[in-house]
Amino acid sequence: MEQPVFQCFFLNKKWLPWSILGTLLIIAVTWYQVSLDVQINDWFGEFYDMIQVAVTEPNTITFEQFLWTCFTFFKIAGIYIIVAVLIDFFTRHYIFRWRTAMNDYYTAHWDEVRHIEGASQRIQEDTMRFASIMETLGVNFMRSVMTLIAFMPLLVELGKNITTFPIFGEVQYGLVYLAIIVSLGGTILLAVVGIKLPGLEFNNQKVEAAYRKELVYGEDHANRADPETLSQLFGNVRKNYFKLYWNYLYFDLVKWSYLQANVILVYIAMGPTIVAGVVTFGVIQQTVRAFGKVEESFKFFVYSWGTVIELLSIYKRLRGFERQIQA
Repeated sequence: MEQPVFQCFFLNKKWLPWSILGTLLIIAVTWYQVSLDVQINDWFGEFYDMIQVAVTEPNTITFEQFLWTCFTFFKIAGIYIIVAVLIDFFTRHYIFRWRTAMNDYYTAHWDEVRHIEGASQRIQEDTMRFASIMETLGVNFMRSVMTLIAFMPLLVELGKNITTFPIFGEVQYGLVYLAIIVSLGGTILLAVVGIKLPGLEFNNQKVEAAYRKELVYGEDHANRADPETLSQLFGNVRKNYFKLYWNYLYFDLVKWSYLQANVILVYIAMGPTIVAGVVTFGVIQQTVRAFGKVEESFKFFVYSWGTVIELLSIYKRLRGFERQIQA
């Protein structure tokens, strides 16, 4: 099946320098950012171990040593900031080129599609929103995958120090299993709870488009956009929004309950190890951060589900538009 929304950019010779080389550059720089994250995680382990020594054995750590350790963080963080700013600047240009490719494809068929309901909205608004969401969602998804690749071995290594868990007792690689089970379980739960949302978002754009179109006609024709018609069209808008709000009510309840419960979960899991005092403060912080990175990577769709729903509804509208062009 043809997918013009992707083919017009990734299979078009005009855009190959951006679509292929640009994608490779974004992947490479994103991986470098993740490696800096790993360095920062290692730094936290050393820093908190130094604090533990300083507070338990006064005057064993000099102020110069403390400052030098802080300087190491500023050096890594400074590089991270510069890289993040530059890659974000490049990514915005990359995504706008993708939008331009979509715009060129749709406008080239304007004579064939101008009569289609909401054609102008599909070309102007939907391509703009698709590009905007891909800028954040696409890059963040790629970063989550790379973070998982980088931090999973680190969590496995750090997890060797933490093998005793409440209820279950001795479990090898228990933190890894916990991150996977909790994250994937939450993703499946929210997917089930929010299963109606993409369709409602799609319908929302349809009723909004019908209402906006009548208002536009009313600007040029006195016999259009009469109060009765506008009231009926806006009634459809209100009805769909209220249905959307109700579905988001229980979706958000489940989502935020799940996320808040996870805040303390890793500390409870590490409770027997912490109480036994078999690991240092630095190792605890390193492990918590590594667990958080792995868990966040698995929970990408949990955090981004609202944006995913919006993207799916936009893609659904663009695919319908493309099918009419191809027909």
